[in-house]
Amino acid sequence: MDGPGTAEDAEGPESVHGPGTAEGAAGTDDDAAAPAPLALRADVVLPCLDEAEALPWVLARIPAGWRAIVVDNGSTDGSAELARSLGARVVREPQRGFGAACHTGLLAAEAEFVCFCDCDASLDPGLLVSFVRQVADGSADLVLGRRRPVARGAWPAHARAGNLALSRMLRRRTGLRLHDLGPLRAARRADLLALGLTDRRSGYPLQMVVRASDAGLRVTEREVPYLPRSGKSKVTGTWRGTFQAVRDMRRVLAEPSRAAGAGHPGGEARASDFGLPAVSTAPSGSDSGLPAVSTAPSGSDSGLPAVSTASSGSDSGLPAAPSAPSGPAAASPRAGERA
Repeated sequence: MDGPGTAEDAEGPESVHGPGTAEGAAGTDDDAAAPAPLALRADVVLPCLDEAEALPWVLARIPAGWRAIVVDNGSTDGSAELARSLGARVVREPQRGFGAACHTGLLAAEAEFVCFCDCDASLDPGLLVSFVRQVADGSADLVLGRRRPVARGAWPAHARAGNLALSRMLRRRTGLRLHDLGPLRAARRADLLALGLTDRRSGYPLQMVVRASDAGLRVTEREVPYLPRSGKSKVTGTWRGTFQAVRDMRRVLAEPSRAAGAGHPGGEARASDFGLPAVSTAPSGSDSGLPAVSTAPSGSDSGLPAVSTASSGSDSGLPAAPSAPSGPAAASPRAGERA
């Protein structure tokens, strides 16, 4: 999902090179151009659906010595063949869904550290070196990229609104004060596998954060440049796609907490604890295997917060996003120290 931003975020620098050029990536972060330290090796999972246009740029930015795992989710534009020719490991996942592709990549990974990155050239995988370093030195267990757009149009209004709503619900559910649920992230493979992630659609990135918090993992975020993507988003490219993604994520937020003593005796939490609609466990005809979410009429199909159209210094018409904290990003405490 695309995260909330401010009017200043949308402005960005006066001159910005596009993601399809080397100049577009240069200077975004000192770690992007630096080779990974010898002890820091990671697998980078790249879920892919018809991204042949962006693949050369993305794969060229993978840190030296790291392995790119391109998970082909049914591409028809030759993405799989192109990725293989560029040196990536290619695995296929026939079940459509962002979560299905990401989890197949996680299972295929073998390195101690596993990273995730979109395959549309909107994010620079070279920035993941600093993410992995933060996990390796023990200061965090799951590091997320907080996207900061560098050009107008990088963040559609409906995607911002959806992410803003989800960020607020996540805060109520876990206490994490995160600003973005972006796809650029890094963690230890063993930690991610231990979470038992089950969502195979748009709720996968959120479920990872929720279950990591419930497990006592320390979750934090780092600011990263957000470039105009190549092509149209399969998830947030339309209001309908955004609504479906929000619906998937609301289901994740309604899951009982795995943290002992959370919500109700025995650690069971109810959807009402987080301001969420009741969840029906009756069959819904969905092939996702997830419970159906019943939503009361609210005058809106999307269930997103109302967006004010009053002038606010931004041409997006979105409510102002919460300002970033001056100190380090808030993180969830981990139960005990890592051995």
